[in-house]
Parts: sequence; structure tokens; C-alpha cells
Amino acid sequence: MKRIDFLKRAGLGILTAQVVACKSEDVDPTSSSSTTTSGSTTTSGTTNTSCTSTPAETEGPFPTKSPSTLVQSNITSDRTGTKLTIKINIQNKNASCAGLANAIVDIWHCDAAGNYSEYGGTSMQTTNYTSVHFLRGRQVTDSTGLVTFTSIYPGWYSSRAPHIHVHVYNSSGTSLLVTQIAFPEDISKIVYAQGVYESHGQADTTNAKDNVFGDGVTYEMSTVTGNTTDGYVLTHNIVVSA
Repeated sequence: MKRIDFLKRAGLGILTAQVVACKSEDVDPTSSSSTTTSGSTTTSGTTNTSCTSTPAETEGPFPTKSPSTLVQSNITSDRTGTKLTIKINIQNKNASCAGLANAIVDIWHCDAAGNYSEYGGTSMQTTNYTSVHFLRGRQVTDSTGLVTFTSIYPGWYSSRAPHIHVHVYNSSGTSLLVTQIAFPEDISKIVYAQGVYESHGQADTTNAKDNVFGDGVTYEMSTVTGNTTDGYVLTHNIVVSA
């Protein structure tokens, strides 16, 4: 049991609450087609339309330390990169996958160079970002189960394919799922060939060889649309039992 203070947003009002969050300690654990028209690229992932429970995955070595302080929809901070709008739909398997309102959703991911905020100065991440909080945020789902974040396209780091971490809680703060979102490789290759990503190069790990996604990304693959000029929009369904 771990106590987590969180801010709860619902509708147009803002409620502040303090709850005890029960965080599970045993959450260890493609196909796509693309077309290009008028400079825009669309990759259709499988994004879980079958009401199958989204797999649980490790939260990784860099989870957000105090998510209750990061209730924000724009998580970009001072990071530069290709704009990414993140739209995550939380669905309740126990209600025929209807949208789950008032669920608390935390996300976090690395910057264009593959670094995480809140950590660093170690062999795992030499660059020290322990005092900053970029690319981390918390939102509460609306009446349809949707949360929207503004960010940048995640970079990559050695041995991991590009990904976003997600932790979903119910409205009382009880942990429902820790998971990760995968990216279409054709889109990532386009992004990593330009802008601030170019010097870092292409990802060294595919989804198939990733130690999290290697068993398949059928229910973790996102759908990404857009282009490097205007930015991309990621949509993804996460199915939990609430």
C-alpha cells in the first residue's frame, strides 16, 4: 500500500482530494499499414477495438515520483521536438468497454535524446535531470473516458523501442493498470530522420526485439496520424477492469 496525494479534475470544476492508492507490485508482464497523401502520414495500429484487457507492463526504472504535483495537459516543458497530441481512451471491460469517466491517468516518456526527467547522474542515465519534470503529466478522464496531452514525439534509448508509459487509477486512486504504448516503426523512422532527433539517429531496437513488446503489440500499438511539419496525433484505447 502506498499513499498518493492527487488532484482530481472533473468537468469544469477542480476538486482536491487525498486518497490511499493500492499499487500492485507484480505488474511485470504487428501489424500496420500506412498511406501518404498531401504530406501527411497515417499508420493504422490495432489499438484494441476488441474489448480485450490491455496487457500490464513494467513501469520501468523512471516512474514519476510525485504525479500529484503534475496535473497538466501540456507536458512539453522546455523540451524540443516534433509536436505530438496524445489521446488515450480508458475503457471499462466490466461495462462492455464503455468509457471510464473520472479515471486518473499518468503518463511519462523520454525526450528526443532518450533522457527522462527526475533521474540521472548514474550509469543508467548519465545526464542529470533530477531537479526537472519534463514530459510527465496527470489528467482525469472526461465523461467518455478520454484524456488528452500535448507533448513531443518520444525519442529512444538503447535496448528499448519508442514508447510511452501509462499508469491508470480509478477515481478513488486505486491502481488499475500499468502499461506501455508502442509506436508504428514507419512513423518513428520519419521523425528520427529530421529535426532535433536526427543527431541521435534511428532507434536501435525494433518492437519485435524489445524486451517489453517482444511478445507482441496487438493491444499496445497506437494509431498515429500527421506529419513532421504540423505534428502528429496519437490515439490509443486502454482497456481496464474497474
